[in-house]
Amino acid sequence: MPKVTVHRKAHFNAAHRLYRKDWSDEKNFEVFGKCSNPNFHGHNYDLIVSVTGEIDQETGFVMDLSILRRLIKSEVEEALDHKNLNIEVEEFKNLNPTAENISVVIYNKLRRHIPNHLELKVKLYETARNSVSYSGN
Repeated sequence: MPKVTVHRKAHFNAAHRLYRKDWSDEKNFEVFGKCSNPNFHGHNYDLIVSVTGEIDQETGFVMDLSILRRLIKSEVEEALDHKNLNIEVEEFKNLNPTAENISVVIYNKLRRHIPNHLELKVKLYETARNSVSYSGN
């Protein structure tokens, strides 16, 4: 059976501050620049969730996209949209909310709900020009 990848695009807005608590403000600014602003800053994130697997003989689906849509809504959009990641999202209480770390958190949230025989990849656009992707390794 052929392997096919299905994609679902999503969007959320969130604020964050890139910094390490154990560094001075000067060191944080040196490493993270204006992204270390103590008053935070925000992004309009775009997310593409990709699921790869064999086509199911009964349904013709790799994964029902309505199920994936609901998972993204509950696990990502409701959890992160219009939030200050540093303050309001438990996963980032002690984890710097870089795009890299956000993509891993999103992957882990979704992976729990997607059958293991399906491959999962998340691609997160922090800006139109900057993106990261994570597929569990």
